[in-house]
Amino acid sequence: MNITLATDEETINRSREYALKHGTSLNQLVRDFLQSLARQEDRDLVADEFLRNATGHSGHSSEGFRFDREDAHRRLN
Repeated sequence: MNITLATDEETINRSREYALKHGTSLNQLVRDFLQSLARQEDRDLVADEFLRNATGHSGHSSEGFRFDREDAHRRLN
């Protein structure tokens, strides 16, 4: 999908120079930046869900429970 962006000429020129020095294009820089923003939003949603789950449950094991690493590994398989 194509989009149109507007900014001053100096910003465009400096951004193109940056892209050239880094072996890419201004188009690719913008695309990478937008994808980075989208991934950050996904991470934020996951973090919010984790926080809701972590604070919404007691987080306590039943009395007498002892963590057993081998048992935990068996559950994963």
